[in-house]
Amino acid sequence: MKHQEISRQLATEIAAGKHAGNDRLPSEAQLVKRFNVSRPTVGRALRDLQEQGLIYRRAGSGTYVRESVTSAGSAGARTSFRQLGFILTSHGKPEIFESIFGELSGLARVHDYGMWWGGTSRPKTEMDTRVEEVEALCEQFIEKGVAGVFFVPFEHRPYNQAANHRIIERLRGAGIPVVLVDRDIGAFPERSPMDLVGLDNFAGGYILAEHLIKLGAKHLGYVVMPFSAPPADARIAGARAAMMAHNLEVPRDFVQTGDPGDVKFVRQIVAGSRVDALMCTTDFVAARLLQSLSHLKISVPQDLRVVGFDDVQVASLLSVPLTTMHQPCRDIAHMAFNTLLERMTSPTLPPRMVLLSPHLVVRESCGAYTNRSR
Repeated sequence: MKHQEISRQLATEIAAGKHAGNDRLPSEAQLVKRFNVSRPTVGRALRDLQEQGLIYRRAGSGTYVRESVTSAGSAGARTSFRQLGFILTSHGKPEIFESIFGELSGLARVHDYGMWWGGTSRPKTEMDTRVEEVEALCEQFIEKGVAGVFFVPFEHRPYNQAANHRIIERLRGAGIPVVLVDRDIGAFPERSPMDLVGLDNFAGGYILAEHLIKLGAKHLGYVVMPFSAPPADARIAGARAAMMAHNLEVPRDFVQTGDPGDVKFVRQIVAGSRVDALMCTTDFVAARLLQSLSHLKISVPQDLRVVGFDDVQVASLLSVPLTTMHQPCRDIAHMAFNTLLERMTSPTLPPRMVLLSPHLVVRESCGAYTNRSR
């Protein structure tokens, strides 16, 4: 209903501090013009806010934001608008998202918000989340009246895009601002009409490939899991660009899609191939690849250079420490939080994409510390 959308939008602005305690709200005539609705619709929206204890009326003066809430029922209503939601859909990078969520939770507390993942204040990063669970979670967020949601979209599933679009439309239809974290909901290089905060994955792919090329690698390959999210495509595109910039051929089989833990799949990549370096879309993929290469008696980096992406803790603990790109989790969280606050206070802002710079972490797997040349 239109009046519910208006009341939710005004409540979100109050929660974000756009209208402070005892501030006068715009007049009904101004709200009619702003939302392009009838005066009765605006009146119904304001009555909803009054019943929730967020505003009060002064006869002949106007409508004002309530500074304090005295009744328990009103307090509960107001508290609901001081909550933010976090939707995490996959377990591919639990350490990364656990760190981002921790930073977001701290920022929320500083700004007097609660941070919720369903019925708990911690995300379930140890397991995949089914679409049905996320859709139920959206309904909970809508019922709670959360002020905004951070959403990490689905990946590694054939139904990625359909599920992501359905969830986004449900939240947006309820008037809840959404900021995408780490990845978009469409295929690279397309952009959805959503705010996105993440890493400059194209630059990361370029830097990694150029690092390998400067070490002497001439025949690069890229290993990726099926149905990977848009960041994987951006990283691959960056690697291709670096190869072309250094006048290296990009073969038709440059991208190898499959399970790096499958020894048969990995054998097909390296058997009879000139490839001297393999790039992986994540450290998780690289770790599984290293296990398969070990099974095949292929030494890293002596026989084959390998690099990952993300710089999770395991990257430095593998039998061959992994060269990778570092994710600035704290900075991503801060930018995502600020982006959501700005979206809550200024809903008409154009969609924004905030990309942070990656940082190369050099370890043994790339061959930087060996005298090997090919």
